[in-house]
Amino acid sequence: MGWVGVSVALGFAGLAVLAVCAFRVYLGVRRLGRELGRARRRLAPRHSALTEELRILQDRTAPRGEARRRQDGVRSS
Repeated sequence: MGWVGVSVALGFAGLAVLAVCAFRVYLGVRRLGRELGRARRRLAPRHSALTEELRILQDRTAPRGEARRRQDGVRSS
């Protein structure tokens, strides 16, 4: 009968270890999400400036009418 108690205790200890690891992963994912949001906010002005510059360059180099049709960015054939 003693082995049953030991095995149940070890099972609970194993679940406790898994719970701690899962909580640490959860905290890491939250921290990563915050860092990605911060990076996105920092890069947004540069992204919009580059998009505008790309649009201007496409308008200069494309024949008339074609520049107005292509507004989704660079497209590979």
